Amino acid sequence: MVSETIQINISSNGEVEKSLQKRSHVFPHNGTDHHSKLGSKETVANPIGDGTSTGEDIHAICTGDRDDSFDKEALPNVVSKKARLKDLSFQDLYNKDIFDDDEDEDDSDWEPLQKHVEIIKWFCTNCTMINLGDAVHCDVCGEHMESGILRHGYFASPLSQDTDLTEDICLQHSAAVGSTAIGFDERMLLHSEVEMKSHPHPERADRLRAIAASLATAGIFPGRCFPITAREITQEELQMVHSLEHIQAVDLTSHIYSSYFTPDTYANEHSARAARLAAGLCADLASAIYSGRAKNGFALVRPPGHHAGVRQAMGFCLHNNAAIAAVAAQVAGAKKVLIVDWDVHHGNGTQEIFEQNKSVLYVSLHRHEGGRFYPGTGAAVEVGTQGAEGYCVNIPWSRGGVGDDDYIFAFQHVVLPIAAEFAPDFTIISAGFDAARGDPLGCCDVTPVGYARMTDMLCTLFGGKLLVILEGGYNLRSISSSATAVIKALLGESLGSKLDNIVPTKAGIQTVMEVLKIQMNFWPSLGSSFEKLQSQWEIQCFENKKKPVKKRRRADLPRWWKWGRKQLLYHLLSGHIHVRSKRLSSK
Repeated sequence: MVSETIQINISSNGEVEKSLQKRSHVFPHNGTDHHSKLGSKETVANPIGDGTSTGEDIHAICTGDRDDSFDKEALPNVVSKKARLKDLSFQDLYNKDIFDDDEDEDDSDWEPLQKHVEIIKWFCTNCTMINLGDAVHCDVCGEHMESGILRHGYFASPLSQDTDLTEDICLQHSAAVGSTAIGFDERMLLHSEVEMKSHPHPERADRLRAIAASLATAGIFPGRCFPITAREITQEELQMVHSLEHIQAVDLTSHIYSSYFTPDTYANEHSARAARLAAGLCADLASAIYSGRAKNGFALVRPPGHHAGVRQAMGFCLHNNAAIAAVAAQVAGAKKVLIVDWDVHHGNGTQEIFEQNKSVLYVSLHRHEGGRFYPGTGAAVEVGTQGAEGYCVNIPWSRGGVGDDDYIFAFQHVVLPIAAEFAPDFTIISAGFDAARGDPLGCCDVTPVGYARMTDMLCTLFGGKLLVILEGGYNLRSISSSATAVIKALLGESLGSKLDNIVPTKAGIQTVMEVLKIQMNFWPSLGSSFEKLQSQWEIQCFENKKKPVKKRRRADLPRWWKWGRKQLLYHLLSGHIHVRSKRLSSK
C-alpha cells in the first residue's frame, strides 16, 4: 500500500502550504501505537534464502501481514533443472539453492550461505535504544527487555519483569486530599508517529504511561490528588498566543494520516485533538489554582509545548501549553506571572511569545554551549525587547553533565532573587525532565531530589500558587521518578534527603556570574550578590595560583652511573631525557 505523507509549512505571506509525499511503506490501519510494542523480539528471516530482504519484506514479516504464498511466488516456476540453470547466472547459483525441491539430491554440503539468517532486534522500553543479540538487558541503561516500568513506573525492578514492591508504597499519607490537582486524559496517548522508522521516536505515549504508573503505585494519583475534567481549548483562547495560520495548520493534521511540521515534529490524525486537550487542561488548571479551587497542580500532558512559537510548531511541540496557562491565569486575575523553564533545551517558543511583555517573567536554565545545543537560542544576552528588557532571563550552561549543585546554586543567586523582586501572582514551571540523570538526549545529572528541591523553593513564592507542566524527558525511569518527586513536593511531603553544602562546578559559577553581570542592570538586587561572588572567585583564583606546583622527583642514582655504557640510562632515569612511548600497532 502507498501511504500519503503531507509536509505542512506556513509561507511568508501567512498561507498554509501542503506538499504531498508518497511513500511505499505498508502501514497498519488498526490505530495501534507502534511504540507500545517496544521491548519485543523481532525475527527477520529471508524466505528466499539469498541473504537480502527489501524494506517491505521485513515490515511484512514483522507485522504478520505477509501472505504465506510469498515463497512460491518469489521462486521461479520452472519444470526442469536445465531450464533453471539456463535462466540463472553464476551469481544466482551462488546465492540460491535451486535444487532444494529435489529429494534425490542433497547439495547442502556445498551451500555457501545459510538458508535462514535470524536477526534478533529489540528496542529498550525505558530509553528506546536499539539492542541486538540474545541479551535481555539494555546495553545503554540496563533495563530488562520485559521491564514492568509501564505497570509500576520506576518502582518496577530494572533487572527483570518481576517487581520488588514494598508493602507500604500504596499507604495513604496525612496530606489533605484535594490540595493538588492533576490534569490527565488518555486521549493524549493517541498522538504518535505513524511511520515505521529505524528507531522509536523519543516523544512517545509511554512517557505518560510510566509517570501515571508511578503515581498509581505510590497511591498518589488516584488517591491523594484529584483530577480535573479535560476539555479542548477553543480557537479564541489559542489566538491569544498563536497566529490563526498556525492554529489552522495544526487542525489540518486531523484529516491526514501522517504529517510532519519539521523532520522531528510529527502529527497523526489524533494529534490536533491531543494538543487541544493538553492546552485546555493547562488553562483550566491555571484558573483553578489562581482562584483557590486547588492549592497547586501538575499537568501530565503531551505533546509538549515550549518550542512552539507564535507561528511555528517545532521540537516535538504543537501548541505552547505554558504560554496558554500564563494567559489563562491573567484572565483569571493574575497581574504578574513567572515562568521557570528547567527543560534541558531552551524554550525558544515561550521566549518569543513573551519577549515584549513585562507582565510575564521568563527564566530558563538550559544547555547552550555557545549555541551548539538545540535549538541554539537562549544566550545570556537575550534579555527581552521593546521595553521589556530584563523580563527574559537565560541561564545557559556551557557544557553537559550539569547536576543538582549547579541548578540549586543558580536558583539561590539568580532565580529566587529576581523572582522576589518581580513578586509574581502566579508561577508556572515548564518541567522538562530531560536534564535528569540517564536521559539520552539531555546528558545531564539532575536527580529527583534536585527537582523536588527546586519545586519546594518555588512553592514558597507568594502563597504557593504553582502549576507544573510536563515538557521533555525521554528516559522512562528518570522521568517517572522525577515527576513523582515533584508531585510529592507539591503535596508538602518532607524531602527525604536535603541538598546541603552546595558545591557548584567552576563552569557553573562562571555561567551564574555572567548572567548576574548582565541582569543586574535590570534587577538592582543582584548587584550585591554579584560583588560577593566576584570577590570569592578572585580569592579562589589567587589561592590556586599560590599553591606550589609539584615538581617531578628525579631518581637519586649513584654518580658513577654517568660514565661508561650506563650514561644514557643515567640521564633517562634522572629525568634529563624524556622519551615518548609509542604503541606498536599490530598488523
